[in-house]
Amino acid sequence: MTDIDRVDGLVKATGAARYAADHRFDDLAHGHLVLSTIGKGTITSMDVAAARRAPGVLAVFTPFDALPLHGPITIGLAPILGESRLPLQQPGDRSVGYHGQIIGLVIARTWEQARDAAALFKTEYAAQQPQASLRDGTPEALPQWKRMEILADGVRGIDEALESSHAVAGGTYSQPPKHHNAMEPHATVAIWQGERLTLHSATQGPAAHSWEMAAALGVEEKNVHVVCPHVGGAFGGKATTWAPAVLAAAAARECGVPVKIVVTREQLYTVTGHRPAVYQTVRIGAARDGAVNAVKFDAVSSVSRAGGVVEFPGRVALTAYKTPNLYVDNRGVQLDFPPSTIMRAPTDEPGSFAMESAMDELAVELGMDPIELRLKNDLIVAFPRPPEESRSLPFSSKHLDECYRVGAERFGWDKRRATPGTVRDGDWLIGLGMSAGVLGASRSPYAMRVMFRANGTVAVDTASADLGTGLRTVLAAVCADSLGIPVAKVKAGLGDSTLPVERSTPYSGYGAVGSGSTGKAAPAVREVAQAATKALIEHAITHARSPFQGMDPAGVRYEDGVLRAGDRAVGFGELLTLTGTREMGASEVSKPEPGPSQYTFASFVAHFCEVRVNRWTREPRLSRFLAIADAGAIVNVKTARGQIAGSVAFGVGHALLEGTRIEAATGRTANANLADYLIPTNADLPNIEVHFLNHPDTALSPVGARGIGELGTIGSAAAVANAIYNATGKRVRDLPITIDKLLA
Repeated sequence: MTDIDRVDGLVKATGAARYAADHRFDDLAHGHLVLSTIGKGTITSMDVAAARRAPGVLAVFTPFDALPLHGPITIGLAPILGESRLPLQQPGDRSVGYHGQIIGLVIARTWEQARDAAALFKTEYAAQQPQASLRDGTPEALPQWKRMEILADGVRGIDEALESSHAVAGGTYSQPPKHHNAMEPHATVAIWQGERLTLHSATQGPAAHSWEMAAALGVEEKNVHVVCPHVGGAFGGKATTWAPAVLAAAAARECGVPVKIVVTREQLYTVTGHRPAVYQTVRIGAARDGAVNAVKFDAVSSVSRAGGVVEFPGRVALTAYKTPNLYVDNRGVQLDFPPSTIMRAPTDEPGSFAMESAMDELAVELGMDPIELRLKNDLIVAFPRPPEESRSLPFSSKHLDECYRVGAERFGWDKRRATPGTVRDGDWLIGLGMSAGVLGASRSPYAMRVMFRANGTVAVDTASADLGTGLRTVLAAVCADSLGIPVAKVKAGLGDSTLPVERSTPYSGYGAVGSGSTGKAAPAVREVAQAATKALIEHAITHARSPFQGMDPAGVRYEDGVLRAGDRAVGFGELLTLTGTREMGASEVSKPEPGPSQYTFASFVAHFCEVRVNRWTREPRLSRFLAIADAGAIVNVKTARGQIAGSVAFGVGHALLEGTRIEAATGRTANANLADYLIPTNADLPNIEVHFLNHPDTALSPVGARGIGELGTIGSAAAVANAIYNATGKRVRDLPITIDKLLA
């Protein structure tokens, strides 16, 4: 476990880091998207004559003057994560499926010229009434996931199990659609050189992005090169290829000049995905002593007719608490929405809010401490998780009970009053709340390259991306530790589709997704570093100009950057210089142990929250927050702490501020800007304390690290809601928790 600064911290802090939109080229043109202003219908006419005549305009593309594309993208995860069609791909494709759909593109010499010309479009529609309300469509919800019902012997149904329980608690928990709002908007700069395309594009997976772009453009994959050394946040929103990137490349090919498209903040709300809206009805029954007897979890998610993901919140019940009777159902309502996609902790974030709120309500009903109730029902063997796992498997390493105990002591949980509204500080009501979270973990094949260089440095490279998470620092730290050299001597390479990538699974090439980067990359670095050391020794004993030439490999050892044999000691940089070799090492695919796993892998967190609610205005404020994480081995404490604190802030935003407001009558996003779509600022957040147990999970990998990027988001909204209940006695089940709901 290390605790080092980010290796790319200086270039980011000084502005030297170049993001996608920072790239400029001679003759660069700019694109501006034109979006539909109806929620459903057909385009009857488009008058773009004035736009074509506008100053600086190079080209105008519409459904009547389309770009040649090969859509939809059907490879990899694109059909699951993104839109089911590409815009402007067929002349005459005039259908509009949602408000804010791309219906035109202007290419001009400057961004301002493109924007001004786009405003000159005159579009007529035959409009239809969109279906844009999840609540109104719930009666028509369709199954999206195989219903699961596990019953104890003699129990005829889940409702019977609930009725036989001493206490039953729960309710309907809802939350609106949400948007990623990464600091860096989606941006692409496309440059063609003959048949070869170079893309400076904001993406989580440069390799998969290159493959998807090649499919959309109808070119060979080897001719598409994606470069993204720095990405300014993503949260799942940049996992797949979205239409603006495809349009930039297609327009650059048509116009014969480099083209840049930077999606405006308002446009991001419709053209690059969102988290679906969710309604969840959860009921938990328990015996008098708190032993959970039954869990019924019925969830409904919005489903965009334009494509994308569906939330399965009920799946959280499969790794949450033990019960002899379990019912889980996930249904979807098809809506005329923009496409949905994954967003930090998909399924787990909304599901944990419902599950952990219901557990808090059960604790109140039973008169039990919320921690005591959770300890009583600690789950050791997870339920089957179809389709990926049909067996009930024990957790490989679980110390959530320790998280509860450590957190309770550090937070002063014993000072909590169970009766709501009894702790005051002047005009402020003070409440304490807690919750738990579970984040699935896994390990899959991962490609890595480690090369010793003649200049005394080591390069470690893989075709993933650093979204601000600290992966570049993790690679450097693990490589340095594996080779016994200073971190400053390691140069970590990321954000390039030509770097090593493995392609044996549907998830291959998607880089930094699913909190899997450290858990997969760290063991790969260690394994390939060992292979690189062997290659270096082999080079030393076989090269004619090597001081070790002809020696027995068993007598040559590598220690802390130096090759030693008898009284000879030569640093690897000096050796490669003597042999005239620029670099030497290994490029391999690290793979987990073959065969089915015997365990369920997961990371765990216990959240503790203190809120202050004004007794007159009902304004809620966070005053303290503590997260205790059991996430396996922690590779670098500083970046890991930032990940947990950042994801907790994400959850706080969901609890108190965030929500996309869709006008039911029009399908329009009413708050598509950062003035009206509220996210937490420093003023909204206390110091978020993070503590790691640091128990390596060696059943998952020799390094023992598991994912943490999404962990803090899971359950944190519930901790806030539970604390607000403890302060006020008001249970709010509809996020975000706003003043009007607390006053109602």
